[in-house]
Amino acid sequence: MLANIRIVLVQTYHPGNIGASARAMKTMGLNDLVLVNPRCFPDAEAARLAAGAEDVIDAARVVDSLELAVADCVQVVGASARLRSLPLPHYDEPEQMAHDLVGHAMADPVALVFGRERFGLTNDEIRLCSHQVSIPANPDYGILNLAQAVQVLAYEVYKTWRQRPHSDYDNPRPAEERQPTREQLGHFHAHLGRVMHTSGFLTQPHARTEEQLHALFARAQPSRKELSLLRGLLSSLEKSVSGD
Repeated sequence: MLANIRIVLVQTYHPGNIGASARAMKTMGLNDLVLVNPRCFPDAEAARLAAGAEDVIDAARVVDSLELAVADCVQVVGASARLRSLPLPHYDEPEQMAHDLVGHAMADPVALVFGRERFGLTNDEIRLCSHQVSIPANPDYGILNLAQAVQVLAYEVYKTWRQRPHSDYDNPRPAEERQPTREQLGHFHAHLGRVMHTSGFLTQPHARTEEQLHALFARAQPSRKELSLLRGLLSSLEKSVSGD
């Protein structure tokens, strides 16, 4: 199950932080590391600070975009300060996040996403996530470096995995009850956008309306079967609008 939990680092500036994050992962049984456009990788400093977790570094995958990094994941949690301008479901407590993430990881890939050292994830990158999570800290100085943040959340995940009855892992949910991947959900939102425009519901680009609908479905968390039903409804509406 832990093999289904992915750590994604976006545009890491210091290669040593990649190594330290790999070390934090390995201590908690995680080994799936994906790097989105790192400034410098491979790098000797990354290997040096991995300190025994060189296998995680060696197996790390480098991709060009966050979208590619999480396409096959059913839950994607962005580690960031709470942004009320982006109404995604938010975990105020990492423990609750870990409970849900481990539940999904019993059958499908999931991801924890961490942004740049200086300014974290952009709004567009957070929109590619299904949830946000914040790490409670001293309000007067709540700054963690990248590897520390990875360590805290990886620990919560590992603790939850250890405490969960292992009988749960023998009975994963049926495929139709599982969450859709981010790629499947992206196809749905693209389909919904086309129907809204061709039907006349939207007569011009309206990012706010589409963003609100993205947030609505993020909160609803439709299953794969439910998403398939919605896609069927959209196809029927599409045919009615086109006159076919």
